Amino acid sequence: MKNAKKFLSLTLALFMLVSLFTLTACSGKKNNNETTPPDTTAETKPEKIRIITLAGPTGMGMAKLIEDNTNKKTNYNYEFTIASAPDQVSPEVIKGNFDIACVPVNLASVLFNKTEGKIKVIGVNTLGVLYMLENGNTINSISDLKNKTIYATGQGSTPEYILRYVLEKNNIDPEKDVKIEFLAEHSELASKLKTNAVAIGMLPEPQVTVATTGGSSARIALDLTEEWNKVSDYTLIQGCIIVRKEFAKQYPKAVEGFLNEYKNSVDYVNNNVEEASNLIEKTGIVAKAAIAKNAIPNCNICLITGDEMKNSIKQMLDVLYKANKASVGGKLPTDEFYY
Repeated sequence: MKNAKKFLSLTLALFMLVSLFTLTACSGKKNNNETTPPDTTAETKPEKIRIITLAGPTGMGMAKLIEDNTNKKTNYNYEFTIASAPDQVSPEVIKGNFDIACVPVNLASVLFNKTEGKIKVIGVNTLGVLYMLENGNTINSISDLKNKTIYATGQGSTPEYILRYVLEKNNIDPEKDVKIEFLAEHSELASKLKTNAVAIGMLPEPQVTVATTGGSSARIALDLTEEWNKVSDYTLIQGCIIVRKEFAKQYPKAVEGFLNEYKNSVDYVNNNVEEASNLIEKTGIVAKAAIAKNAIPNCNICLITGDEMKNSIKQMLDVLYKANKASVGGKLPTDEFYY
């Protein structure tokens, strides 16, 4: 009886062992009818990337990318809008109607504050574009501006604060040592310089080209970017690229892909001025290819990212904040501002 029970126990144990082995072996077999589970960490491409950029230097670097997108030669599907003034960009960005925007650096800070951190800056795309022009040959350094009348545009905005900063760093009091006369329109000052109606004026490109070509006697006397760099630890910047925070969170690879394609576009514009100027006219970024051709070398189109971007923007915004808090949206942006 005992032997029978022992035999039964051994048989049962052997059966269970065989069953377990069989179950384990079967579980290792792949069912050809099964599908591999989707990789939930993989990023899908956005259906389209909506981009708005200002006309002029801020948008010039985009010209080749716009053309390539039209010809379906880009890795992403872009939808471009060219705006003529910052006040056309701001409400659209605030509403979330665009994923990426090219704007003045101070406006990026304003939008960060207005949207309570819903945008991030991903790159610097334009360094300084301001120049001091003269009908004559008396201005060869900042010190030569002392006791002179300077006509300018951009009162209450970045151009004014850049001019004041450079003057002050050269021991020239903007309130006492010079007289600054502001005009409302770039085109008005360009016309006055072109016709020799004023002697000294500060303008951005491409209006500088308008004022100094076509028989004009006006010349570029000073490059304000160079003058800024002489008295600052960081280079002068005026334009940048921002992205919707939620878009960047959902599509980080698309953001990097855009930056790569934008960099290629910038390199093309800077290295192929003749061809790029035609594209700039074609896309409506500048009205005439001839103006764009002369302006491109003076527009300091670039793409700067990472720590260099962050440090340069911080320096720039600090200068603007000290000049007028409202120019950056009332307060300096936090580190969340930087991508």
